[in-house]
Amino acid sequence: MRIFLIGYMGSGKTTVGKLVAKRLNYRFIDMDTYIEAKELKTIAQIFLDNGEEKFRQMEQSCLHKISEFDNVVISTGGGAPCFFDNVEYMNSNGLTIYLKYSAHELALRLGGTNISKRPVLANRSGEELIKFVTQGLQKRELFYSQANFTVSGEINEEVDQICALVNKNPNTTTSFTC
Repeated sequence: MRIFLIGYMGSGKTTVGKLVAKRLNYRFIDMDTYIEAKELKTIAQIFLDNGEEKFRQMEQSCLHKISEFDNVVISTGGGAPCFFDNVEYMNSNGLTIYLKYSAHELALRLGGTNISKRPVLANRSGEELIKFVTQGLQKRELFYSQANFTVSGEINEEVDQICALVNKNPNTTTSFTC
């Protein structure tokens, strides 16, 4: 089984993904880390050197490659489901789970991180950060909402919800919200 975690930056895809993988005894792959290792550049540097279009092509190629693995939890980049046919591809090749939070909650989480690792957030804080996240989330919600399942809550609650979904619905493609 393949579990794809999708959601906006700051939703906890990597943190939750590692915990779910450990609990299920699955392999964990962070797509951004995978791309950085392959390209020997940070995502920020890839964007700077090659632009977003080239990055999105790399991301799609990575998605197809790691979709060959079994028993894996994949933390996708926040934009990955929003380009090409990626969300449909994930839905047909595994279980997609949307980690959903309000723009305000995401902005709070992002404000507490190392923003230099996220160039699109540089020089944004407070109300400007909330506005940026709100606009980004509105654009992406159409894609995120196509996930098989939606979860939210504290980290441990999300891990429990995801593990329960996997155990109860190992081959499902039906949408359901916890």
